[in-house]
Amino acid sequence: MIFSRLNLFASTATEESRESSWTLFRLLVAAVFLTHGYDKLLGESPQEPVGGGMTNLDIGDLISYPVPLDINLLFAAGVVELAGGVLILIGLWTHLASLLALITMTMAYLIAHLAWFPALNGGEMAALYWAAFLVLFTFGAGPYSADAWLELRRQEKRQKKMGESA
Repeated sequence: MIFSRLNLFASTATEESRESSWTLFRLLVAAVFLTHGYDKLLGESPQEPVGGGMTNLDIGDLISYPVPLDINLLFAAGVVELAGGVLILIGLWTHLASLLALITMTMAYLIAHLAWFPALNGGEMAALYWAAFLVLFTFGAGPYSADAWLELRRQEKRQKKMGESA
C-alpha cells in the first residue's frame, strides 16, 4: 500500500518535468556519444579514412569480410558518432541519426564485444548506447528540438495553404 502511494506521488511529481527530462536525456546521450567520434576523428591518434585501422569486418568466428576500397570502419564509426551526435544534440533528423547510431552500436557490439555479459567483455557502453538510440529512434527528439520546430513550421505552412484554398 505504501509503495503504491509513493509510486503515485512520484508519477504525479514528475509529470510536469517529462519534456525537460526527455530533452536532458537526449542532450546527455548525444554529447557523450559525439565525444567518442571526436576522439576517433580529431583526437591524439585520429583514424585514417582508408588503409589503416579496421579494414576487415570480423564478427567472431562467423564472418570475416574485407571492406571494399580499404575503408577504415573505425573512421566510419567516428563519422557516425560525431555527426550523428551533433544531429541528435540539436534534435535534427533524430530518427535517421538514431537509426544510424543504433546500427553502429550493433556492429560495435558484434565486432568488439561479442559475448553475453557486457560487463565481462567491455561492451557496457555499446549496450547502453544501443538501448538509448533505440528509445530515441522510437520516440524522436522531443518538444525542444529542431525536429519539433520544423514540424511546427510544416503545420503552419499546411494551415496557410488550406486557408488560401478555402
